[in-house]
Amino acid sequence: MHATIGDRLHVHGNAVGRADRIGEILEVRGPDGTPPYVVRFDDGHTGLIFPGPDAEIETAAAALPGHAGAPVPGGRRQGW
Repeated sequence: MHATIGDRLHVHGNAVGRADRIGEILEVRGPDGTPPYVVRFDDGHTGLIFPGPDAEIETAAAALPGHAGAPVPGGRRQGW
């Protein structure tokens, strides 16, 4: 897993009824973009994260309008 500052970390809910968590990567502490990451989640919580297999990186470019991974109204992402 590799990330840069400004990318988003998407942690999928690992139980039925558990919501996904999405946050912005503020710091990359590992060499060459590897974990751990300092992440600020949408709920305002900031923490040092070692992402597990239920997480993926969304590049900053993917968040741009018109990109296949960009958020769309209604909360669904294109291409998923």
